[in-house]
Amino acid sequence: MKFLRNYLNKIKPNFEEGGKLHAFRSLFDGFETFLFVPNDTSKSGVNIHDAIDSKRIMSLVVISLLPAMLLGMYNIGLQNALAAGTAETTSWFSMFLYGLLVMLPKIAVSYIVGLGIEFTVAQWKNEEIHEGFLVSGILIPMIVPVGCPLWILALATAFAVIFAKEVFGGTGMNIVNVALIARAFIFFAYPSVISGDTVWVATESICGFGATVDGYTCATALQYVANGQEIMGAAGTALSTTDMLFGFMPGSIGETSVIAIAIGAAILLYTGVASWKTMLSVFVGGIVMLFVFADKLPAGMPIWEHLLLGGFCFGAVFMATDPVTSARTETGKYIYGFGIGAMTIIIRVLNPGYPEGMMLAILLMNVVAPFIDYCVVQSNVNARAKRLTKKN
Repeated sequence: MKFLRNYLNKIKPNFEEGGKLHAFRSLFDGFETFLFVPNDTSKSGVNIHDAIDSKRIMSLVVISLLPAMLLGMYNIGLQNALAAGTAETTSWFSMFLYGLLVMLPKIAVSYIVGLGIEFTVAQWKNEEIHEGFLVSGILIPMIVPVGCPLWILALATAFAVIFAKEVFGGTGMNIVNVALIARAFIFFAYPSVISGDTVWVATESICGFGATVDGYTCATALQYVANGQEIMGAAGTALSTTDMLFGFMPGSIGETSVIAIAIGAAILLYTGVASWKTMLSVFVGGIVMLFVFADKLPAGMPIWEHLLLGGFCFGAVFMATDPVTSARTETGKYIYGFGIGAMTIIIRVLNPGYPEGMMLAILLMNVVAPFIDYCVVQSNVNARAKRLTKKN
């Protein structure tokens, strides 16, 4: 690493003011600070420097997403093999490679479009590159169906970065989750791409991997639940609890595996990146509403199965805990998380046309989060004022 540090120091003058590569200063700065902790120190005021910066936090979040992404890649290949009837003769490695080939273009498009916009804005405003898209860039491909066209993904990414992030001032200033805005854009602008029964299973062969399946359709588990039908998998057989836990079922690429999501949650909680209060409250809110609407739930389906299906667990772990758009007061985190879980189940139960609910619930609570924090802070201020009055 010393060699790399010396090399960067050698070429750095080319990217500074007056250098021949000054136009790429923001790009160089982003690459340098990603690899090494900046040497810049504060010149005035009182500052406390933590041992970890925002880029390291984003890197930890990306690492926590890897289990869900890798298992999602395998599931892409598995669902294709099940649809083609070749699961018995296809190796797990071939399934994983097929899923990798399907997933890589989506990740590439997300990062190229999103980072391209961020680099351009940073250079235009003469600021350093915001690192928040390190996470958003991998989240966006994970929360869309496998059949989402690349051009729509690019359009949704550009819309989210520009109108949900940059217009508010960039990383740390957005009021709603950027990745969910990309998904919402697809949902409202191109609903057929993110709903129905033709977009959840990859049906085209790629580079000799996978099988081409013509005219194949398969709904998600929540769509079966909303229609009051038994939950079926890609092979036309009923899904088991094991399938639900490991995520071996049709759905958005990174949202199906509860086991992989739990591993990611453990990483986030152990490193202190995410709040356990928000995570726990989401599940509590969901469970409470499930009991409230128990008479409206499908007969014979355990309550806990509703928490395993769709994006409930993924949203609770990776979306609701976003430190920028969630509540920041400790009491507010309980209220914020409870509201997400409760609203998700309310949408699922009362709106059969939209059986998911987690996306809209989080976006709604993103907007409400500042008000929750205001009420909590004001309540504390009023309580202290009353105590002061009594003492006097």
